[in-house]
Amino acid sequence: MAFGENIRKYRKMRNLTQEELAEKLDVSFQAVSSWEREEYAPDVKKLLKLSEVLDVSLSDLAEERKQDYEMRQTLFEWEHMKSFVKITAKSKNMTQTLKALDFALKAHEGQYRKKSEIPYIYHPLNMACHLLAMGIEEDSTIAACLLHDVLEDCEVTANELPVAEDTKQIVTLLSKTEDSIDREAMLKEYFFKISRNPQASLIKVVDRVNNLTTMSWGLSRERNFRMIKETEEYVLPLLKVIKAVPEYNNAAWLLKYQLESMLDIYKRLL
Repeated sequence: MAFGENIRKYRKMRNLTQEELAEKLDVSFQAVSSWEREEYAPDVKKLLKLSEVLDVSLSDLAEERKQDYEMRQTLFEWEHMKSFVKITAKSKNMTQTLKALDFALKAHEGQYRKKSEIPYIYHPLNMACHLLAMGIEEDSTIAACLLHDVLEDCEVTANELPVAEDTKQIVTLLSKTEDSIDREAMLKEYFFKISRNPQASLIKVVDRVNNLTTMSWGLSRERNFRMIKETEEYVLPLLKVIKAVPEYNNAAWLLKYQLESMLDIYKRLL
């Protein structure tokens, strides 16, 4: 794929017209058109700005791709995951999980994953299946996992959750309910509180693994860099909290493998 085709490809991926891209670059739309037709090439300053606006590397713009791979936004059907969680919960008498599942389905109805048409419920269901696949069958943990985003995203309070008080506490710990100008201070306090609770720590690490594996297409390069930094600084230390619980030892090993492998892949690709 040639340089001009790359500009066109990434411009359309960002849902930008030639005029909109030109405005962001402070050039005429004719200039953008000429770049895409490869009649002219942008100068170095415009090239750097183009890379920033389209949120791609210079190599992505310049390289001729020999292969465009088909990308999948999901691996599983959310309805199948819902059935699996419900059947498992019924067979294990996980009453909180059954109530949490119904509540989460209703609370997240009409919501979608960032920059996609994927129903948001896919995310907590995927996490619940991940935990169950690792042998974690604690009713309060799976229930809290299913509810972990409802306080932030669905305008409900902890008192409205149909679960026990200890489960409500886990969900509350996992929720960032207030915006803060000092993001670093907020993150330190947020992860410190989570680290005091092994169940919350477990869910948070699974949450980060899930986001790393299913959100790469929905985040900008800047957000990906920030996610790597925050994962190394705040999420990886939670593995020690998880490993300290004997019942979580196998899960801790798998999550460490998944998390650190994904970070290495991100670093190489970025």
